[in-house]
Amino acid sequence: MTTLNAHQQPIGAPLAGWTARPFPPHTPLSGRFCRLEPLDAARHADALFEAFSQAPDDRLWTYMVEGPFTDAAAHRAYIERVAAKRDPLQYAVIDTRTDRPVGTLALMRITPEHGVVEVGAVTFSPLLQRTPASTEAQFLLMKHVFDDLGYRRYEWKCDSLNAPSRQTALRLGFQFEGIFRQAVVYKGRSRDTAWFSIIDADWPHVRAAFEQWLSPGNFDADGRQRASLTALRSA
Repeated sequence: MTTLNAHQQPIGAPLAGWTARPFPPHTPLSGRFCRLEPLDAARHADALFEAFSQAPDDRLWTYMVEGPFTDAAAHRAYIERVAAKRDPLQYAVIDTRTDRPVGTLALMRITPEHGVVEVGAVTFSPLLQRTPASTEAQFLLMKHVFDDLGYRRYEWKCDSLNAPSRQTALRLGFQFEGIFRQAVVYKGRSRDTAWFSIIDADWPHVRAAFEQWLSPGNFDADGRQRASLTALRSA
């Protein structure tokens, strides 16, 4: 239904009682496969460098604003710098089986007055990639934003040439919105940015699929999924 103002112009739907959302608290978030901890160089930097060093090459860093890091000292300096910021708000992903950090991700471009936030700086080591913990880490942060903080819009942005990131966004339930041409300059090159989002109206359906996928019954004795996240959401 279209809303018209006194001049008979179409305008956005009214938001009765809307107030700015809280700024996300930097507190741990716990799941079955992983937990998210506020990134801390003293606790996480060395183990993260070790986890990232499991990769056979440095392609993990191709589409990141910074990196790769050739030594632990350079990586620690990077972690110290980004961990000190309030936006992006960085988290370490802790594997509950080993109690060791295996990746990072962040809430960024946090806009409480509009209820909008982006998940970004997703850097998952080979120890985290393609595991249930990698999916649960995304779900924990997403659930926190929508259910705990009441945000309206959750964004994912990436280099338009980063096919794995675009595929991941769609798998997680984000909807593709378009390409912003020549949006960013990084590492001496131009970037067209692909935009994706989940909004609060999408969230109940997206959340239900995550909960079904993460349930113990969705994994066989060898830890393999019985139904994919995409299939559960489609069903």
